[in-house]
Amino acid sequence: MIRNIVGSVLALAGATAAVWSPFRAWYDGRPGRDYRVQDLFGGITDVRAEVIGSILLPYAFAVLVTVVGVVLRSRLAVALAGLIVLGFTVLWMVRVAQVQNGLSLDSQGRGLGDGVAMAVGGGVLLLVGAAVMSGRRPSYRARHAGRVDSVPPATGTRYDDTPPPPPPPQDYRPPQP
Repeated sequence: MIRNIVGSVLALAGATAAVWSPFRAWYDGRPGRDYRVQDLFGGITDVRAEVIGSILLPYAFAVLVTVVGVVLRSRLAVALAGLIVLGFTVLWMVRVAQVQNGLSLDSQGRGLGDGVAMAVGGGVLLLVGAAVMSGRRPSYRARHAGRVDSVPPATGTRYDDTPPPPPPPQDYRPPQP
């Protein structure tokens, strides 16, 4: 139970970081919400995106998958959300590197911004949360499928619900002189 709680908290923290990252600077001060989802598949352009059509969309979907995974205690769903976040972040990095002839980071604030770090950190937290979670226990039927314990307990044992049989009668013999 503790593992599920800790894993859920890690997963929700990762999902929060991932969905918050598009509102931070991603590259050269340009926020992630300005990158269109289409740019990830066709090449980065200078066209600004509406918030609903921005890179926020896959991260919002990942948050939805995370919440469903936490509610259902599904390690697979939480891990899938982490892979979605990391996959779209790496895809964005590859597309920007193609346009800029590489990625850079300098002390002047140019290059990769903290939004990318938040997205990567959120994806990693989602994967760690999935690894920490113990998941769901199988149902009673699944745990006991194929068991060969259908033999009823022996009569008179403490596991039997029937009362024990009365003791056998004893013959009375007077003492011998």
